[in-house]
Order: sequence, then structure tokens, then C-alpha cells
Amino acid sequence: MKKCPICEKNTRIPVDDITLDTHGYIFVVKGERCTSCGEEYLGEEELNRVIPIARKLGVWGEPLKLHRKLTKSGRGTILHIPSDIEESMHIKGDEKILISKLGNNKLVIEIES
Repeated sequence: MKKCPICEKNTRIPVDDITLDTHGYIFVVKGERCTSCGEEYLGEEELNRVIPIARKLGVWGEPLKLHRKLTKSGRGTILHIPSDIEESMHIKGDEKILISKLGNNKLVIEIES
């Protein structure tokens, strides 16, 4: 058995029932689970099997980092979304969005359905 980095016990065992929920699609994959704390670990091979399927379903985006500057406005800060992202996500400009803080320097922006 391998050592779990979370609880630091040698209680990781192989399992074949780890579930990944990605935007409503459920993937069942092989990996390891700590019998002590329940933490789950996926191998690179399993991820390499799931990622192409998720990309075909449109639920796993291509890695993309665009650098933009924020603009100050009288009532807040403005973020301009690049036109290629607008087009690929079919954004019209009148959608409602949810903005969440993730850690100290990340934001998650979701378009409400």
C-alpha cells in the first residue's frame, strides 16, 4: 500500500469506482482511495483516457490563458471578454453571470443557464 499525503497513513488501495462529475457528465474511473480518510487519487493513464472523451462532449476546455487588463469604471471594474471566447461560447452580451472568488487571486465566472 502507498502512503496517503493527506492523513499520512499507508492505507491507499486500488479501486475501480471513483466517480468524476464534470458538468453533469459522470465518469467512473480506476484509481486509489485511502481507507483511512477517503481521499481519492487518479492515475495519469486514467485521466488521459477521460480527457479526450470529455473534450468531445464539450465539458473539458482546452487550456487557455489570455492576459487582459482590468479597466476601472465609475461603479466598479470592467473585464473585457475576447471575441473568440464570445463566439465559441455563443455569448450575446445580455447573459447573467455568477462570479465566485476562488482563493486569493482567482475568479470563476459562470454563465447562468
